[in-house]
Amino acid sequence: MAANGNGEFSFGKGTARKGLAKIQTAASQKKQSAICHDDSTPPVKAQTIDELHSLQKKRSAPTTPIKGTPGSFSPVSEEARQKQQLQSISASLASLTRETGPKVVRGDPARKAETPKFAADPSDHFSFTPTISVSDSSLKFTHVLYNLSPAELYEQAIKYEQGSFIASSGALATLSGAKTGRSPRDKRVVKDETTEHELWWGKGSPNIEMDEHTFLVNRERAVDYLNSLDKVFVNDQFLNWDPQNRVKVRIVSARAYHSLFMHNMCIRPTPEELENFGTPDFTIYNAGQFPCNRYTHYMTSSTSIDLNLARREMVILGTQYAGEMKKGLFGVMHYLMPKRQILSLHSGCNMGKDGDVALFFGLSGTGKTTLSTDHNRYLIGDDEHCWGDNGVSNIEGGCYAKCIDLSREKEPDIWNAIKFGAVLENVVFDEHTREVDYSDKSVTENTRAAYPIEYIPNAKIPCVGPHPKNVILLACDAFGVLPPVSKLNLAQTMYHFISGYTALVAGTEDGIKEPTATFSACFGAAFIMLHPTKYAAMLAEKMQKHGATGWLVNTGWSGGSYGCGSRIKLPYTRKIIDAIHSGSLLNANYKKTDVFGVEIPTEVEGVPSEILDPENTWADKQAYKETLLKLAGLFKRNFEIFTNYKIGKDNKLTEEILAAGPNF
Repeated sequence: MAANGNGEFSFGKGTARKGLAKIQTAASQKKQSAICHDDSTPPVKAQTIDELHSLQKKRSAPTTPIKGTPGSFSPVSEEARQKQQLQSISASLASLTRETGPKVVRGDPARKAETPKFAADPSDHFSFTPTISVSDSSLKFTHVLYNLSPAELYEQAIKYEQGSFIASSGALATLSGAKTGRSPRDKRVVKDETTEHELWWGKGSPNIEMDEHTFLVNRERAVDYLNSLDKVFVNDQFLNWDPQNRVKVRIVSARAYHSLFMHNMCIRPTPEELENFGTPDFTIYNAGQFPCNRYTHYMTSSTSIDLNLARREMVILGTQYAGEMKKGLFGVMHYLMPKRQILSLHSGCNMGKDGDVALFFGLSGTGKTTLSTDHNRYLIGDDEHCWGDNGVSNIEGGCYAKCIDLSREKEPDIWNAIKFGAVLENVVFDEHTREVDYSDKSVTENTRAAYPIEYIPNAKIPCVGPHPKNVILLACDAFGVLPPVSKLNLAQTMYHFISGYTALVAGTEDGIKEPTATFSACFGAAFIMLHPTKYAAMLAEKMQKHGATGWLVNTGWSGGSYGCGSRIKLPYTRKIIDAIHSGSLLNANYKKTDVFGVEIPTEVEGVPSEILDPENTWADKQAYKETLLKLAGLFKRNFEIFTNYKIGKDNKLTEEILAAGPNF
């Protein structure tokens, strides 16, 4: 075979060892001393392995024109933009006892070759001299890892954070340390001249006071800790999908886990939005790996979650549980949004194909997530919403789902959402296959997954919708005396919204189980900032204005209390919810119940009529009446803390709400 002149080899006439034909190339025919090689692919343009690695990643180019130069990009604009971002971050990390912020530089300290040559030096944006002596921390650079992608955060977590692994589904499995849930007793709110009169304080309130000085002590402790690190993670993101009322938030944290969690839970800005982000409206300093000083006033443990509404800042010390950031920001929205006449709600929300929106309120175990996730309807959000002049909007950009006993069969959408980019908290997995055992409670029962809302197939993006048509209050009544569904008038809706009732099953030492009533104002007392009646009044006003109907749906027991009766079947509850969505339940025949005075339908398609009136399902009628009065008494006792609070200029609305409660 002859050579063809294209560098291909051929078998020539000569012989090699053992009588084999010599291999010849076109190059060797021209120059016998040349080295034989395959020159069909040019070699890489790198002289060292470091140069080769530098070719692997290309730098992101700006995606929007620079202001003042339409349609063009300036070669120095990206440097100027990043320098401006670093100056803003330096200002956020500034100690209050110094007049300059720390020196910050963008990039991973482990990759010094990739670190940009420019940094934010305090002299760039502060023209005065510090009032105290220079400290060691002021002589070092703090590297800022700014709005990293999930892939970059995976790398940081796997490499530097013990207990971080990639699960078989592709999610990042990690640990939140000693705290595997929120610490409500360690949460503090600064009480000043403004918040003293605006916020809900005292009995029943989640707001525990602290003074301004103590907050600044803890802020200084958190900032000093963050500045002492080689690197910090900074997320600039948004809350609220309503573009007219969104809030800019900045999260400064020490862990890639926290950064990825907030990347998922907040709304992710586009490159164009990030370019003009500017100064944040609210800042979180998460120094959760570092404890607070127990000798500091108001501190009761090594954990402290501190909120200063005047400074619009939150400080986290002594807990690495990421849910503190999510719910802390929810509390902020509960304060900021009502000031704009926007109602903030702890609810699920979905929308039908015809644009009919439903809100779902319910405490843990009531079925809020299950019933608001409907394959025949669009999901607007699963947990936090706003109701304003333009309709409803999701506050968040992600979902935070419970994982205990999760299965593909029961929750296929959540199961499939736990993939690359999602965060799995405190789950147990096989050490070899990395397959998660969702039934394992070895670390905690409060296992969680955080993922972007677009991981849910029927999520509505953007997460906004028209004004709600139905407001559904869910209760898991283990006493077995509430009807499967009740239609509420406006005053009754307010009463049950303020009450926020469900019942849990508690075990006693001798093995006897009995229901325990649980009340949480506005179905989220741990997060509200104002008095519950203020949110209830706003809810009533919006329901009346937009013609929404209130419903009380019992997903608990029927035919007796827990231990005697049975749980209302989920298919029956789904049929009830379907009838509410379709509007057919509005046209049903109703009768009024004793004691609670709510209206119950005589028939619902697909639901046995005999279970619609709970009294019919009890064999012992006397026991039913006694249990009904017992629950009514618990409602009245819980509502005593709200009876002396006036809504509006007169007391008329308060009287209407009280009259809407149990009457016996």
